Amino acid sequence: MKHAALLPLLLLATFCTSGAGGARQATAIPGHGAITVQVVPNPIVAQPVSGNVYDFPFDVIVHETGGHAVTINRVTADVTAVGGLHVAQDSYDAAKINSLGFSTTLAPNGELRYHFAPRRSVADEGLFSGVSAELTVDATDDTGTATSAKTTVTVRR
Repeated sequence: MKHAALLPLLLLATFCTSGAGGARQATAIPGHGAITVQVVPNPIVAQPVSGNVYDFPFDVIVHETGGHAVTINRVTADVTAVGGLHVAQDSYDAAKINSLGFSTTLAPNGELRYHFAPRRSVADEGLFSGVSAELTVDATDDTGTATSAKTTVTVRR
């Protein structure tokens, strides 16, 4: 039952992704496109709306750092609770990202910024502590070479 209660918070992490307080991790091949990802703010601060309903506003920022255009192929979030218990995974492919009104094309040395403010019901405020997500962004550069970046984000009230 606790897993079902965590799900709304976990879905929040789908596009989150490191800004202040988070470490960026990227894979890159010299002479090819490379990306970094960050979430601002990190931690994400839940904003009370009414009763047990909260907004979770945050921006996901993807930077191209290798000097080649890239296409975002997939964004995946692996969500864990206290003690490292894996509780969810969510993944969005390029078609889903585009259907949300976001571009998946990133110019050389450019930036994509996605703003999200999901509204979720939180059954137990205790769920705000100990939830984190590792976000992975997978992309392909203009030469067909794969690149990816990871970051971790947390949520607090």
